[in-house]
Amino acid sequence: MINKPEILSPAGDPESLESALLYGADAVYLAGKSFGMRTASKNFSLEELKLACERVHQQNKRLYLTVNTLPRNADIPLMPDFLSAAQELGVDAFIIADLGVFELAKRYAPKVERHISTQGGIVNYESALAWYNLGAKRVVLARELRLDEIAEMRLKIPSDLEIECFVHGAMCVSFSGRCLISSYLTGRDANRGDCAQPCRWKYHLYEENREGQFFPVEESADGTYLYNSNDLCMIRHIPELCRAGISSFKIEGRAKTYYYTAVTANAYRKAVDEYFEHLDDPDYRVSPWIVEELEKISHRVYSTGFFFGTEPGQETKSGGYIRKFNAVAVCVESSVDNVCTVTQRNKFLVGDTLDILPPSGYSYQVICQSLRTEDGEEVESAPHPMQKLYMTTDKPVEKGSVIRKKLI
Repeated sequence: MINKPEILSPAGDPESLESALLYGADAVYLAGKSFGMRTASKNFSLEELKLACERVHQQNKRLYLTVNTLPRNADIPLMPDFLSAAQELGVDAFIIADLGVFELAKRYAPKVERHISTQGGIVNYESALAWYNLGAKRVVLARELRLDEIAEMRLKIPSDLEIECFVHGAMCVSFSGRCLISSYLTGRDANRGDCAQPCRWKYHLYEENREGQFFPVEESADGTYLYNSNDLCMIRHIPELCRAGISSFKIEGRAKTYYYTAVTANAYRKAVDEYFEHLDDPDYRVSPWIVEELEKISHRVYSTGFFFGTEPGQETKSGGYIRKFNAVAVCVESSVDNVCTVTQRNKFLVGDTLDILPPSGYSYQVICQSLRTEDGEEVESAPHPMQKLYMTTDKPVEKGSVIRKKLI
């Protein structure tokens, strides 16, 4: 029997949290203001975390709190109050990388599940069993594992030990995210949440006797991006992932936007639901429109990571993203007589063809026929971020819809 996996979405801020819930995630993972591996994200204060837990649980979904830095001695005395407060606020699980933190969580927040972070570097069933025997509910496997290794692990560990795997998002050049490049070059410790992402920088070669002169490692005016991994995308391989026994499909991206969260949650939700409607079809392939959705967010060249025995590959000629669409607005009130209320995010014009992603269905196109401000003034464009506007279109637009515009 194949069990339906959880769709687990990132939430770097309250807006992304709402996007994840609206577009079909079963659970979200996020960080407080301390001990999370993405200090670049806005993250959640204790009051925001309380509201987030309430919001998630209202929808019978789950919230996992990242406590996945590798803390130093000075951090440890702060940990008990943080963990016990998180338990009181209602978090469902901690994502933990450090054995000491694992034991502190057992002591100070015994009601909260403990999940082992991908930074735990779990690559075999004995390691998974060891964590299970210590009390772990779930293991987030190292990203370097092949799919057949995951399937073998599933057969050799208890059925109630859950397996979580990354299925989409940025890949790290270091094994399971444990990196020293950032610390070495900038003094910012990646293992304490402060990665400066030097793997995305371009590099040149210097010759010691020619001070001040540099030479590109490859013949390119932009230098060479030595460490710049391709992005992971497993949307075409939902059947294989499910058959391997993975309990939770994890989407990377707590430092990314509400738009990224909406599109990725929607795509993987629709793909999993579609597959489970076709379990008896040995020739099932995910619908092309779902694959196309993931081309509408900014991304590096996609790969299947390590799942099939190859490596994700490096993008050595560019550090930038492939970007085909801009999110230009969010619908905050549904259409009445084809007039909807939107908040602007990027500039768009009357007459533009806009691509709508509604929470309840498939993407479709509308024409922006007119725009009106809250004061009733007719305008030809929406140039002001977060401006509230009334937009007339040729088709209705559902509340919560992401509105985007094709760039190329």
